[in-house]
Amino acid sequence: MSRKRTALVTAGIAAGAVAGGVIGRTVLNARRRVDPQADEHLSELPPEDLGPVRSFDGTELAVRAAGDPSNPTIVFVHGFSLDMTTWHYQWTGLSDRYRCVLFDFRSHGRSARAAGGDLSPLAFGHDLAAVIAAVAAGPVLLVGHSMGAMSMLAMAETRPELFVDPVAGVVFVGSAASDLVRGAFGSVTELLRPRLGSLRQAAGRVNRLRRYVLSSPADLAQLIARATQFGPDAPPHLVRYVVGLAARAPSEVWTDGLAGLMELDLRHAVQHIAVPAMVLVGEQDRMTPPSSSVALAAELPKGRLEVISRAGHFPMMEAHEEFNRRLASFAVEVLRPRRGRRKSA
Repeated sequence: MSRKRTALVTAGIAAGAVAGGVIGRTVLNARRRVDPQADEHLSELPPEDLGPVRSFDGTELAVRAAGDPSNPTIVFVHGFSLDMTTWHYQWTGLSDRYRCVLFDFRSHGRSARAAGGDLSPLAFGHDLAAVIAAVAAGPVLLVGHSMGAMSMLAMAETRPELFVDPVAGVVFVGSAASDLVRGAFGSVTELLRPRLGSLRQAAGRVNRLRRYVLSSPADLAQLIARATQFGPDAPPHLVRYVVGLAARAPSEVWTDGLAGLMELDLRHAVQHIAVPAMVLVGEQDRMTPPSSSVALAAELPKGRLEVISRAGHFPMMEAHEEFNRRLASFAVEVLRPRRGRRKSA
């Protein structure tokens, strides 16, 4: 990657993190917001502990599940610096019909630090393949958010046979196939000066900015997160929770892991995903804007695009009822679940 492109990527992250144009309005709206679900236990884990599962290099992954093992399986794949609990509303809302399997990537959540320090997108793809091998007893639907969705593309590059069997369908949430960071922040990448160093140095600056913001009064970190990652209706407890997850992520995730995402280009892997694919994006997603999802859906052999109104980068949390409805409808197509009592999404 050229120095100019590296500079633009770094500028995009920094400018996105401090974008102030909407923060004033965000302050007022956040103070007025009613939060009827404030007592929701988002950190609750699925009841069954299936781990540890060993990845290709011996890294031990935390894996949990909910739902009847004889039901069709959905594997949920979390995003960058987060963990499996971002799928709280999915496993609690769908586990009466599906076997919901969740896991934490290496160096994330409850999983072990990456053996040998490998935090590349390909390593995340290998983590996903290891989980599928450990839990799949039949057809599987993969649902990946942001970096998690890109790990599905990384797996398609190295293990394309998995998208014949057992993977029967995929859902990409808030994702792209290339230019992730630059695409996430659009024209604001032109705001800072070029020649800002290597990708690793750029990621290091982002990590320092993250630590500075998180060490500031709590309201500041939450306001920045709301302005850059969430839609206008996101309840305060969701914003607080996601900020807390990012704060707990190890520094190497924000340096080595982010550097790998900066140079990610997996457009060539899209051709391997010949199963039905739904690309789902929040209408107000500023991290991976709808244009990125439009492009991804067009490249997928059997892709379709769905947009959730007023949601941001976390539609599975912000608009979980609508998200679950669309996910369940797609799952019926690709997994053919057993008949039974249908819980309200």
